[in-house]
Amino acid sequence: MTDRKRVVLAYSGGLDTSVAIRWLAEQKGYETVACAIDVGQAAPGELDRVRQRALDCGAVESVVVDARHEFADEFVAPAIAANALYMGKYPLVSALSRPLITRHLVAAAREHGAAAIAHGCTGKGNDQVRFEVTAMALDPELAVEAPIREWGLSREGAIRWAEERAIPIPVKADSPYSIDENLWGRTAECGILEDPWASPPEDVFERSAALDAAPDEPDELVLAFRAGLPVALDGKELDLVALIAEVDRRAGAHGVGRIDMVEDRLVGIKSREIYECPAAVTILTAHRDLEDLCLEQELAQDKRGLEGRYAQLIYNGLWYTPLKRALDAFVAESQRYVSGEVRMRLYKGQASVAGRRSDIGLYDHDLATYDAQDRFDHTQAEGFVKLWGLPTKVWARRQGAL
Repeated sequence: MTDRKRVVLAYSGGLDTSVAIRWLAEQKGYETVACAIDVGQAAPGELDRVRQRALDCGAVESVVVDARHEFADEFVAPAIAANALYMGKYPLVSALSRPLITRHLVAAAREHGAAAIAHGCTGKGNDQVRFEVTAMALDPELAVEAPIREWGLSREGAIRWAEERAIPIPVKADSPYSIDENLWGRTAECGILEDPWASPPEDVFERSAALDAAPDEPDELVLAFRAGLPVALDGKELDLVALIAEVDRRAGAHGVGRIDMVEDRLVGIKSREIYECPAAVTILTAHRDLEDLCLEQELAQDKRGLEGRYAQLIYNGLWYTPLKRALDAFVAESQRYVSGEVRMRLYKGQASVAGRRSDIGLYDHDLATYDAQDRFDHTQAEGFVKLWGLPTKVWARRQGAL
């Protein structure tokens, strides 16, 4: 029989989810199963400490799931193929991980006989929507608890509450940044970052060098793509997890990937967000450029028009929806011939394309050149221009007089 007093909590090891374990017990009578999902956010051994921290905070069980390859292959890969950037800037670092985490929460709830899952989101964040709407799609009968939203305690108040109960938390009142991280990037908010006029302090960043500390010589790397996905770095084939990690390291060393933006949150407010995404910025820049070489013009134009919508669906927590599934099919078809290599130059915060090539690309040198090898039939141009301009000419004769 299902235990109605057991809940599976998405546990990060941070402040909010650490205090949530005790709050769920004191206020709701729940036994908490803490579930931490490794999506590439932690150094080796760190999640073992996270697992123990959950038990120290009062969880009856603590589970860690290695989902790095699942995250890369099933969530990051489609985002690369779609060039998914919310507001044209944000590579959806946290938004991509939430449907995966929720999928594991739902599976854990079934395994442990829980009738509810829980998250540590506040009432003004986007992640509450992502967790809860995903849960509705995967198991409409499963209840969702949101202790931090229901509690309404400030971050400073939560720190005091934890200290009063000797709950082990990895943050102190004098360093109140809220951090979320995974393979695809790192996010930071709270504290001084809430002032959009203030420059982010250097101690906010961990995965990218400051420009004045970046090397004075550029680095070049070659990314090979097959059917729209990066498969090799500098001629060496790597799985997506390893490839992203290596690009992240090399690009970050040159200060690539810092994003400081005012973001339109789903809940209707604007927020100042700081992101570090060296690999994401580098790989997406390369992929977009390769598409310019390989995609037929009409397909390319329609795909560009849909990329923002695709990113918005992910941002808005609508991963498991009919429209997202339909767009996935379109994106997958568009990537059939996006194969080739892109040479990227990393220097002083910029990841720029230095060259690209493809055996199946649509660039034809003999058609594009102006030298003696030119095979373009110039005799057809006059008739083309006349026919192309005919509607404008007719309009100008009849209605275009000023």
